[in-house]
Amino acid sequence: MKFTLSWLKQHLETTATLDEIVERLTMIGLEVEGVEDPAAKIEPFRIARVISAERHPNADKLQVCMVDAGDGAIVQVVCGAPNARTGLVSVFSPPGTYIPGKNITLGIGAIRGVESRGMLCSNAELELSEDHDGIIELPADAPLGQSYADYLGLNDPVIDVSLTPNRADCAGIRGIARDLAASGLGTLKPLAPPALAAVGACPTTVTLDLGDDAHWCPTFALRAVKGVRNGPSPDWMQKRLKAIGLRPINTLVDITNYITFDLGRPLHVFDLAKVKGNLRVHHGRDGEELLALDGKTYRFDPSMCAISDENGVESIAGIMGGEVSGCDEATVDVLIESALWDPANVAATGRKHGIVTDARYRFERGVDPEMCLAGLDIATAMVVELAGGSPTERFVAGEVPRLDRVIDFPVDEVRRLSGLDTPVGRMVEILTGLGFAVSGAAPVLRVGVPSWRADVEAKADLVEEVMRIVGVDNIPVTPLPRNGTVAAKVLTGPQIRRSRARRTLAARGMNEGVTWSFISKALAEHFGGGKPELALANPIASDLSDMRPSLLPGLIAAAGRNAARGHGDVAVFEIGQVFFGDRPQDQKMLASGIRRGTAIATGDGRHWSGNAPAVTVFDAKADAIAVLEALGAPVDKLQVLRAAPGWYHPGRSGTLQLGPQVLATFGEVHPATLDLVDVTGPIAAFEVFLDAIPEAKAKPSKSKGGFAVSDLMPLDRDFAFVVDERIEAAALLKAVRGAEKTLITDAMVFDVFRGPAIGEGKKSVAVSVTLQPKDKTLTEADIEAVGKRVVEAAAKATGATLRT
Repeated sequence: MKFTLSWLKQHLETTATLDEIVERLTMIGLEVEGVEDPAAKIEPFRIARVISAERHPNADKLQVCMVDAGDGAIVQVVCGAPNARTGLVSVFSPPGTYIPGKNITLGIGAIRGVESRGMLCSNAELELSEDHDGIIELPADAPLGQSYADYLGLNDPVIDVSLTPNRADCAGIRGIARDLAASGLGTLKPLAPPALAAVGACPTTVTLDLGDDAHWCPTFALRAVKGVRNGPSPDWMQKRLKAIGLRPINTLVDITNYITFDLGRPLHVFDLAKVKGNLRVHHGRDGEELLALDGKTYRFDPSMCAISDENGVESIAGIMGGEVSGCDEATVDVLIESALWDPANVAATGRKHGIVTDARYRFERGVDPEMCLAGLDIATAMVVELAGGSPTERFVAGEVPRLDRVIDFPVDEVRRLSGLDTPVGRMVEILTGLGFAVSGAAPVLRVGVPSWRADVEAKADLVEEVMRIVGVDNIPVTPLPRNGTVAAKVLTGPQIRRSRARRTLAARGMNEGVTWSFISKALAEHFGGGKPELALANPIASDLSDMRPSLLPGLIAAAGRNAARGHGDVAVFEIGQVFFGDRPQDQKMLASGIRRGTAIATGDGRHWSGNAPAVTVFDAKADAIAVLEALGAPVDKLQVLRAAPGWYHPGRSGTLQLGPQVLATFGEVHPATLDLVDVTGPIAAFEVFLDAIPEAKAKPSKSKGGFAVSDLMPLDRDFAFVVDERIEAAALLKAVRGAEKTLITDAMVFDVFRGPAIGEGKKSVAVSVTLQPKDKTLTEADIEAVGKRVVEAAAKATGATLRT
């Protein structure tokens, strides 16, 4: 909401400075987003007269001018402008002035050996225009010494206020002035009703034909003004409209725009000669169209409200009028409309059409119903004053609704809710100044709500009014009590899990993403969902029709979009909810992630030492295990099974389980799945079911005998086992680790070999076993005994033989 300082003072009698007004606006809840003062940058420049102009002794194109700046002193200025001459009235800048067009601060200097104590300026140097051919020329009677900004009338700053949606009353400058007056920064000037000499009845009437939706337009008022002269609006009006970013059009249209901002009352004018018959307010019909004032054509449907005459639709109710019945320079008789429109219907229609207008902005927030008829009278008086003509009587269809709302206001609520110790007399003064009708006495006041404050509904709203006018900065600061104890845990268990999972995956080089909770029907069915109860009743798009049963569709699609833009190596994860049914227990929390291309955890794809390999099932497995380990799952007891869902590649996927409970799935994404999402691979993915992870067992605060660390060096022994191709490495490692639980602390696969030397259907799996002595250094016999038990355990569990 923009307005100029002079425009504000048309409603507010005040001696406050601009800075005081700006600060007070913010303190009372009308946040100032910015102040544009066009005079600030040229304030130091003064009107001056060239007393004499002589040729520079050392330069043919320069002149030495003696300048009278109106302060009684004559100043010498060296000037190179071709139009500098004796008697010229121009604009002078003294030393120390910042020249915006040149980005310099002027000083006293010598030009070709002659001292210059200032500068005569062009419009380009003041950034007022692109004219730099010569210095500014002013009329001979221009007042010497006056600020050039004042001479141009630029000393009218523009204030831009950010309004919250509930403050529709401040969408008019008078509402802002009312708040400032209530805060003690001046007096609100009275708004006297205009005296109109109406002649005859309005030649056009209106019918409200809305049936059960009569609330869409409770009031519609019309008045004709005949014999107007619709030329350009006066300069003062054009300057104000231009200052707030509006383009002046003609007197009639400019008046409606002016009153929209001045009083927060949108209006519309029809050229009476272009309106055929009477007007009708009705539901839009399928197929109806309107060529609007913005030059675009809009289609109607029954959910929209339209204004029509016998020619057809003439206006989108509460939003924009039609071009056909608009007023232009040839308009002689004008029809002025002032109506009330339903906020919800105006907002819905505006969204459907994609139109944002000043009228829509105000109607969808709610305008003052009592300003409906008063605004029509004020607009009529302005039309008669500026464009001439004779007004008719007004025609009113419907009735102006009354806001008869009275609130019982216990004055103690101010202290209870805000902490402010405000005297009752000051509360009454504030509320009265804001237009509320206050009666009764403490401890409970009776407060009548004015028609322009439909947002005030309860006693808490009245407390807010008192609080913001007193000033939020006056609320006493109360420190929170310190109990002297360690604060209890704030986050819940699930919140802690999500945070740890997020940190773990980020530490592994993955970026967090947030995708839609909705996917297409085909994807939902492919990923195990698609139940009828999970289909959206009103989806925002056809490919967002079902609640997601997995996070992977969104992540895979995101990887595809990145790849299409040249970022093929993507590692991204998401922590969010998936849906397997419409019951609360069917909603699960997952941590899922994907890696595409060469986005492995240990590298970043391309490198001078050689390109990284493509992602595989083992990258996804490592990510899943890292999350489980960070969340306290017993990873040493996990079972790795092949029972992965169908969207993974068979043979390159698996599940991590504790007995029958699946904690995670992982693997390379099936090519058919990639085709369905229209993404190329390879992509490795994982899903960790956060809700299924068992709670970590509480560790004792003190262990019996403390934490024992052996002072003996560990040693490694390598074994190469020949097993059938069908034997999984996990089964072999489990057997090896269980062969000697006292000494074996770790076992890992470091090589797999296949070849004719091993035999068909066989493979060699090399395992490194770590032995950690506890009490004594192991002898060769001890090591051989452990090795023997390892070989026996492997043979018993998997049929493995030691490779020779």
